[in-house]
Amino acid sequence: MAHGGGIAGRLYRGDVSINFVRRQRLWYTISGIILLVSVLAVVFKGLNFSQEFKGGSSFTFPASSSTTQDSISRVVTSAGGGDSSVQFTSTKLLQQVTVQTGNLSSTATQKVASALEQVFHITQSNMSIQLVGPTWGGQITSKAVEALIIFLVVIVLYLSVAFEWRMAVAAFIALIHDILITIGVYALTGFSVSPTSVIGLLTILGYSLYDTVVVFDKVRENTAGLLTTQRSTYSDAANLALNQTLVRSINTSLTALIPVASILFVGAGLLGAGTLKDLALVLFVGMLSGTYSSIFIATPVLADLKEREPQYRDLAVKVNRRLAGGRAAQRATGTADSTAASATAAVTVADTAPADEDDEPAGPDQETGDVTEQDGGVTVPAAAPRPVIRQQRVAGNAQRRPGAKKKRR
Repeated sequence: MAHGGGIAGRLYRGDVSINFVRRQRLWYTISGIILLVSVLAVVFKGLNFSQEFKGGSSFTFPASSSTTQDSISRVVTSAGGGDSSVQFTSTKLLQQVTVQTGNLSSTATQKVASALEQVFHITQSNMSIQLVGPTWGGQITSKAVEALIIFLVVIVLYLSVAFEWRMAVAAFIALIHDILITIGVYALTGFSVSPTSVIGLLTILGYSLYDTVVVFDKVRENTAGLLTTQRSTYSDAANLALNQTLVRSINTSLTALIPVASILFVGAGLLGAGTLKDLALVLFVGMLSGTYSSIFIATPVLADLKEREPQYRDLAVKVNRRLAGGRAAQRATGTADSTAASATAAVTVADTAPADEDDEPAGPDQETGDVTEQDGGVTVPAAAPRPVIRQQRVAGNAQRRPGAKKKRR
């Protein structure tokens, strides 16, 4: 890639550079707005937890022409099932209805199932009943939170040992950024949060971390010995590393997003597989957010943390002073060159210009191109004047006698 002639090679060599690091305020503002919307969505709308987290009873049966959402809800309520949520899932071969209620006793569950079978003419073999207790759902929630915390702690420790603690902090901020955005999307869209979604969330965190580590490894390579060579600031070196890995990050993300998009839109949309939808949505949103955070969040945060160190702050001052001096020298050189060129042009014009006819005739002691002869007080002009190329020298202290004629050259 470094020797290619395309955009990838030009980015790697630094011929073309996108200034990501110096525009960190813009990226921070965009991320702040997205995070604010995500937090507000979680606070005011909340998350739609699946039955595995909330607990309750689930009834699944084939749909018919008489099964509507309102009619099903009325039957469940009259049978003692309380409030319920009705969801239709359709495929090319079959359309099914899934009714979810709160925690019911075994007697109430059987009563609701019997009412549904009688009203909508459903055989007992086509009715699927699933019971999930609240204790099991609470255990799933606590295990998911524990797994997430352990994952983040291990990642921070690994990056602190493999790189440095500032890179670990920047990567941790990027991971939290991805988690909040993904949760906000679930709150805005109302998609069900299931154990499958939690597994997908842990997966995309690993993916986001991989992309960030690739960029940080190139940053470490570009900044090695930077304090000794003083060739650039830390932010400039980090921005170069980001440009060098930009094409790789984009290609990796697109390669991963294409199959995930197929699972989301084909598997869940056309085939109606709810489990695939829970997994594919979190992967799709998380991969997009992870790619964004590794480019626009992780590296700018790392550069901000490093530029706060005294040695890198002094390095930035020296580099900026050197660059300012170089620009001043270039401006001074350009001014001197233009002045010299103007003077040379003026001298050339003066030397090559013909003598003016209105100029006074030169005296006998002046060296001019107008040679005259005096005869009885009458001045006779000589031949046509010509420009003087060089000044005539008088040997020794010899002086021309008064009235002597000038020799023609």
